[in-house]
Amino acid sequence: MHEFLEFPSTEQLVAVLAERVAGLLGEGIRERYQASLAVSGGSTPVPLFARLAEMDLEWDKVTISLVDERWVDTVSRDSNENLVRCHLLRDKAAAASFIGMKNEMVTAGGGEAACEARLQAVPHPYDCLILGMGNDGHTASLFPGAANLDAAVDLHSGRICMAIRPPAAPHERITLTLPAILNSRQLILHLQGEEKKKTLAMAQEPGDAGVMPIRFILRQETTPLAVYWSP
Repeated sequence: MHEFLEFPSTEQLVAVLAERVAGLLGEGIRERYQASLAVSGGSTPVPLFARLAEMDLEWDKVTISLVDERWVDTVSRDSNENLVRCHLLRDKAAAASFIGMKNEMVTAGGGEAACEARLQAVPHPYDCLILGMGNDGHTASLFPGAANLDAAVDLHSGRICMAIRPPAAPHERITLTLPAILNSRQLILHLQGEEKKKTLAMAQEPGDAGVMPIRFILRQETTPLAVYWSP
């Protein structure tokens, strides 16, 4: 079972969610002298990033990393790293450390080992990991129909990240595996719009998780999950 929190506006959701994320990071800093946050790309989290960047926190003790990444140059507008650098790693949050996924290898498959080595440096478990969801029910880069989806959601793989090629979306990608995502103290699913609410309702119905990979997150009982939604 997970929390479902509904807000009348994006502004109200962002205000409440930013306080919660900052609280989780602050708790990590107080208890372990460091904290980690993993974030997703897309347009939905941009207002949240802007709000977090202004919050009072010991950001120099926070490590920020990504849930997934397109295998594009890090200055590309399709790059999640670029999104985070532009909207989150600024103002007060500029003091945070950042560990990206993209490296110098030509392909995501070729870059898996180097990416995994980088991610080992992130304090684990993540204090907070924020996911999004596509209208097809994908989350992170766990896409329905992807050739290696089964490997990416294998809880016993021992893998932190894996290259994946979406059947329809552009660009090869690299994603945290399901066990790496669940290696968190708190999962947040951040959604916006009526279509996402409908997709979520479909995902909560019985059916093959591989058809809507967000079901792997909704059905797990390992890590607390809170769903934040606004129209």
